[in-house]
Amino acid sequence: MPKMKTHKSSAKRFRVKKSGTVLRSKAYKSHILTKKTAKRKRNLRKAATVDSTDMKRVRRALPYAF
Repeated sequence: MPKMKTHKSSAKRFRVKKSGTVLRSKAYKSHILTKKTAKRKRNLRKAATVDSTDMKRVRRALPYAF
């Protein structure tokens, strides 16, 4: 049985913690930042957790991360 391949773009987007929760970066932080408030941009810096409904897809994309 050959080794499974990691989905490389997913590996760059997600980080897996020791507890098994997956972190992702938030959207809407790349451009058109002048109209967004400082508080909104500051909160977009923080990492968010992947929703439980998407965990099956993330686990399939990152077979050796868990």
